[in-house]
This record gives sequence, C-alpha cells and structure tokens, in this order.
Amino acid sequence: MATSHPALRRAEAFSQAHNLRIPILLAPMAGACPPSLSIAVANAGGLGACGGLLMQPEAIKAWAAVVRAGSNGGFQLNLWIPDPSPRRDGAAEDAVRAFLGSWGPEVARAAGDAAPPDFRAQCEAMLEAGPRIISSIMGVYPPAFVDRMKAHGIKWFATVTTVTEARAAEDAGADAIVAQGVEAGGHRGAFDAQKAEASMVGLISLLPAVVDAVRVPVVATGGIGDARGVAAALVLGASAVQIGTGFLRSPEAKLPSAWADAIGRSLPEQTMVTRAFSGRPGRAIATAYARAASAIEAPSPAPSPAPYPVQRGLTQAMRDAGTKNNDIDRMQAWAGQSAAMARQGAAGDIARELWEGAQALLA
Repeated sequence: MATSHPALRRAEAFSQAHNLRIPILLAPMAGACPPSLSIAVANAGGLGACGGLLMQPEAIKAWAAVVRAGSNGGFQLNLWIPDPSPRRDGAAEDAVRAFLGSWGPEVARAAGDAAPPDFRAQCEAMLEAGPRIISSIMGVYPPAFVDRMKAHGIKWFATVTTVTEARAAEDAGADAIVAQGVEAGGHRGAFDAQKAEASMVGLISLLPAVVDAVRVPVVATGGIGDARGVAAALVLGASAVQIGTGFLRSPEAKLPSAWADAIGRSLPEQTMVTRAFSGRPGRAIATAYARAASAIEAPSPAPSPAPYPVQRGLTQAMRDAGTKNNDIDRMQAWAGQSAAMARQGAAGDIARELWEGAQALLA
C-alpha cells in the first residue's frame, strides 16, 4: 500500500526489511508466550516471540518447531542477559519465607536456591533454532555471540530503558533498539538491576530521545494499547511497535481467566512496579499480595524482597497455588499501564486492527 506520511513509509520499510506485512511485534513475555499466540500474530503478518528466560535448551528448540509447523511467519527468541550472582542473606530470606507463609504453602528454605537454565546452552539452542531475530533484555550479548548471530544471518534487537543503554547496545552491534517505557508490563529491562527504579522514563520521553541518539531502527514498547498508541509511536520516530499486554486477553494467550479478566478492568493507576515477585522490578496489577509486599511501615510491615532470582524461587509455591486456584491475588499478574485497553478477541484480528487503525489515523 502506497502511503505519503513519513511515519508510515518508515514502518513499511522496516516491515519489508524483516519480511513482515505489518510492523506489529509480539513482546517476548517469559511464561506468557505459548506457540499459539505467536502463530496467530505471525499469520496476521506480525512477528511472533518467545521469552526463553526459564526454558531449557530443548524446550526453546521445540517451541520454534511448533511455531514453524503452524506459520510461515517470523518470530524472535529472547533471553535475559544474566545478572551477577546474588548476595545471599539467610536471615532476610527467612523473613520473606515467613511473610509468604500467609499467602500460600509453606516455603522451604531451599526454595531460594533455584537456579535459571544454563545461559550458554540456551544461546546455542537459539542459534540452532535459527530465528530471524534474537532479542535481549537486561543488557547486551557477549561480543563472541553477537559475531555468531551475524554469521548465521540473524538480526539482534536489544531492549533498553534509557538513552545511555541504547547507545551501548548500538555500539555492541544491535541491529535495532527496542525502547521500553516505564509503562510496560512485566520486568523492567534496565541493564543495572540496582538502578532500575532510579531511571524510569516514560515512552513519550524515551522514544524520541533514543531515535535521535542512534542510527539503527527503533521499536517502541510500553503502554501501547490501541491504534492511537501505535500511530503516536510511529510519529515519534519508531519503525515498529512491540505489544505484550494488549494480546493477553486473546484466547491464544491461554492466560488463567482471573488474570485476563483483571487486565481488562485495571486502570493505569491500578498497576505498580514491584520487586515482590522475582527480586527484579516489574509492573504488575496491584493485587492484594503486591500491595501487602510493598507495605514497609507499621502496622503491617513487609520484609524487603530478596535479590533476583532468589525471590523468584521463594515466591514460586505461592504463584503456582494462585494459578492452580485461579486466584489473582496470588498470581504473578504482570500488566502494563494500558491494560484496560486490551480487548478480548483473536490475536490475529487484534494485530491487524492495530495497524489498520494506525494507518487510518495517519492517512
């Protein structure tokens, strides 16, 4: 489709460069990216996604095989860049365990020892799976791995939360920058976990600043919930948009009904950034647990969360019980600030309507 608006021309050029029909990317949400969701988005012409953080290497390859069996479209595979090993504090962890005992099953002392999958083995699995795009969050890939991605013809999309991080990612060889505003649901992509809350920049400020600072294309993510958000991001210089929460009420997302329903009724101020689930800051629905875990003053003080990934291990039993019982107050209910804009319906229809609506606004 021929267009005259420069923002639409830029988006269409990006789509053509990455073999897409529409510049809509599914966010790689760890634990919330079943193959069915990526198949739907890819078949609509967008880009599917897998958040591989907690997946063993064979599971990453199996996910890619299932998506390829259901779609000829593209997808990205995503990993977190590992943090340094956490400093453990047994007494502090015991306080967290005692607090969590009021919210779910008794937490074993060893729960905090849970370790993530082997990062190097996950990287090898991604190369073997051969996606069009590998993306990162929480930092940049090691130079040797970047070289191997390039040798395989795979593009690297690096998620950033500040202009400084964007420049560092471009210098490290990123082919595109994913600018994540503070409105985004789920974990903050800050390179330094300790500074994540000190540099929380909204997308409307972050996006044009990143666009001006780098030479590679920029993808906007965080708080984009409808066609108006897509159009605004493109006008601010984005070449595409990445959306997570906006797809989570679709049947292909396979979310527990309590979580999907809560997304649909959560106003922007009814979400919050918290470390209470994993030890790293992430935006979630302000559930009873999330609010209680943030109460640091009397009469009901809560202990400070353990560092990542210790806190994730400690909260696993509670989160599992919440999912099993469809209890929103004990789930890890990630959601962005535009959650209430997420609509029910097929994911493919949502993707197409987002792009068609943005085109109409910019025609």
